[in-house]
Order: sequence, then structure tokens, then C-alpha cells
Amino acid sequence: MKSAITEAAPKMAEAGLADIVACESEICFIDGTAGRLIYRGYDALELAKKSSFEEVAYLLWHGCLPREREYKAFLDGFTGSMSLPVETIMILRMFPKAATPMEVIRTAVSSLGHWDPESGNTRLDACLRKAQRLTLRIPLLIAAHQRLRNGLEPIKPVPGHSIAYNFLYTLLGQEPEPLVERAFDAALILHADHELNASTFAARVTAATMSDIYSSVTSAIGTLKGPLHGGANMEVMQLIEEIGHPERAEEVILDKLANGVKIPGFGHRVYRCEDPRVALLKAHAEEVTRSMNKRNTFEITREIERVVLEKTKVYANVDLYTASLYDAMGLQKELFTPVFAVSRIVGWTSHILEQWSDNRLIRPRAEYCGRKDLQYNQIHDRT
Repeated sequence: MKSAITEAAPKMAEAGLADIVACESEICFIDGTAGRLIYRGYDALELAKKSSFEEVAYLLWHGCLPREREYKAFLDGFTGSMSLPVETIMILRMFPKAATPMEVIRTAVSSLGHWDPESGNTRLDACLRKAQRLTLRIPLLIAAHQRLRNGLEPIKPVPGHSIAYNFLYTLLGQEPEPLVERAFDAALILHADHELNASTFAARVTAATMSDIYSSVTSAIGTLKGPLHGGANMEVMQLIEEIGHPERAEEVILDKLANGVKIPGFGHRVYRCEDPRVALLKAHAEEVTRSMNKRNTFEITREIERVVLEKTKVYANVDLYTASLYDAMGLQKELFTPVFAVSRIVGWTSHILEQWSDNRLIRPRAEYCGRKDLQYNQIHDRT
């Protein structure tokens, strides 16, 4: 990793490190002006239309798309990790009912390292296997915990099916419709990586200390848990529920805008145009909400987008239409942020592996703005 912060006198950065280049990476490119998202040279939208989440995982980890024999062997590696350790299920049963899904997966993912026989093995092949295990087991963790919260027993995944299929199956207890599976798979692809977002940067900072992959991913999940990073699509769903009917959308949104309330699902730190992922997710949301008799939520979302764009010229981001899409799939809104981790685990682990390939401790400087040259007085002489 080649730091953009040199050994010379520190340069004051923008608040939040806005537009600061912190590393070189071959994983993901965002063209914020043209509205393009590129994974390892491939347009993410094309991958979402033609590829699968598993194939995109291979691409991000290995740097190229697999040939047929390589892909079969790769999928066999997923099949070998299709169950959670017994000890992890025991831990899931111990969480208080008040524990949120994000709190649970933060702790449960950290615990997975204890039961991984290769936990301390830092060779690349071992780390790739651990990345595969995490990619399969995070959705199983979320589904198992949610079922236990609802008084149900966890369900085992079905070999030979996609991660998208098995997450929905182990969560809901029934086979997802092919239309729903494909829409969810596309959503996973479009969320798989997004350059140096907060959680990915946190993962790389932890990895740069030469900590293990489970600690690095736990750092990422802890960062995602913060409402300024994850959670916007859940807030969109809450807004949809507040509005209730498409006819009320304009009134509610105009009132919020007049009172300076930020509308979730709009604006982005990088894109200066519409988020390129929006159009495809909007199409999937329209199709799935129609199929699952949830058309009302889509119509409300479309009205929200129309009013906000018309009044503020601020474009929608990826969170806007995932809300109605996930709701139509049968996901409860508290799972929307954990589902982000189901996808982004591929990006996190790709960045962790890349960090280790040319590692340097990430150690930026801070611009000190406090007092100087104060003199120490004995406690009885202080006023």
C-alpha cells in the first residue's frame, strides 16, 4: 500500500479526509463525474446483468474471471463451508433478544475465528479459504439469528444453490422465486465493493497492523454499524411506512425539506450524478414489488425520487430502491444493514488481501490545534 501521506510535514486534509487519496488499488474504480462503477476493469452494471455474485467474488479476490474448471473448483470451496460451527450456534442462542442484528454479527463474526482451523495461517491460499468461509457464513449467521429471535430453529442451506438463494431460504424457510433470487443476486453484486468507503478503510487499517482476517472484518462490521455509513435503506423504509400512500409523498417530502430534514437515499460523497446502481435496482424493485403484491412501496419510492430531484436537484443513491426491493423479498427492515455485510464481505476481504500484498502500517498525522507551553503547577497551587 503506497500512502499518499508522506514523511514530510503533514498537510492539512479536508474534514473527513474528503478527496484524499490514501492508497493505490486495483480492485474498484468509481468515476463520480460520469457515474461509473468498475470492478477489476469490468463494468459493475454489466456484471450485475450477466454474471453471478459468486463469480464476482472470484473476480475481486483473484483479479480475473474464472475459466469453467476453475469456477467449478471455486464453488466446491463454498460447499465445504455450508454449516456454522456448533459453538457459533450456541453463541447465537445466548444473545439477549434486545440485541440488534448488527450487534450480533459483529460479535459472532469475531467468534468465528476461534473455530477456524486455519485462523493463524497467514498464507494466501489459507486467507482465500477464510474469505470464502466468511462470505458463506455471514448470511447464515444473519438468517440463523433472525429465526432464533422469532422462536424458530435455524435451517441448513441447500448445496448447489447460490448464496442469494440460500440466504433467502435459510431466513424465510421457503424457496425464493427465481425472479427474487436473481434480483437479490444483482443487488449483492452491486454492493460487493465501493472503493475506500468507511468500513473498507477500517478493514485495511486493521489489516495493516498484520492483525488477522477475522479482526479486520470485525472492524469493518463495527464501522458499518454506524448510522452515517449503514442504515440509510432502513431509514428509506421507515419513510415509506410514514408516507403510507403515493398520494401523500409530495406533501410529506415538501414538509421535511422545508424543515431542513435530510431525506434518506439521496446524495453521495463521491458521485456528482445519479449513482449508476440506481437504475438497475429500480428496475428490479419494480418487477419484484409487482410480483409480490408490494407495488405500493415502489410507487411511494418513485414519488419520493421525483419530488426530491425536482426540488433539490440531488440524485438518488443505491439505498433508495433497495428498501422497497428488500421489503418485497420478505426482509424485515432491521436486516437491511446486515444484508449490506452479506455482499460487502467480498470487497472487505479483497482489500484486506491487497493490503497484505504490499503492506505498510497506515499511520496518518493529525493537525494539532490545542494549547501549547502550559506550565505544570502542584495541585495545591492551582486556581
